[in-house]
Amino acid sequence: MDSPCSNLANNFRCTIHPDLAIKGFGGCVAYSCAGAGQRVTQVLFDGEAWRDDPDLLTHMTHALRVLRPIHEALKVLQEAHALPLPDALKSRAISLMAALCPPAPTSVWDFEDDAVQDALHALPDFIDQLAPHVDASL
Repeated sequence: MDSPCSNLANNFRCTIHPDLAIKGFGGCVAYSCAGAGQRVTQVLFDGEAWRDDPDLLTHMTHALRVLRPIHEALKVLQEAHALPLPDALKSRAISLMAALCPPAPTSVWDFEDDAVQDALHALPDFIDQLAPHVDASL
């Protein structure tokens, strides 16, 4: 079973955040859930907390593992959409973003749906198509 960080306070904040690097928590300094954690806790679990119901911990960590790559892909697609791209690539970015965001999701299964996962797996090919349109100085 996954266990939460021992430095996590009761209010879910890091008790050593200002000293992460100094205390050797380089992974924490570099880590970002890209907003997936908020979506898991606020949307999929409607504000419920594993501290109140420890049985949720396994389900919430699984949901985070599913949502994090989707949210990372959404960040990439948002950045791509902001580039001066041909209309076809802009439309493809919008289409992929829409596919990664199922309407009114109620569980992690909505994000494990084939359409969402297919869009996630299409991201590397989309990124390859961006290369000719990205200024090397960026």
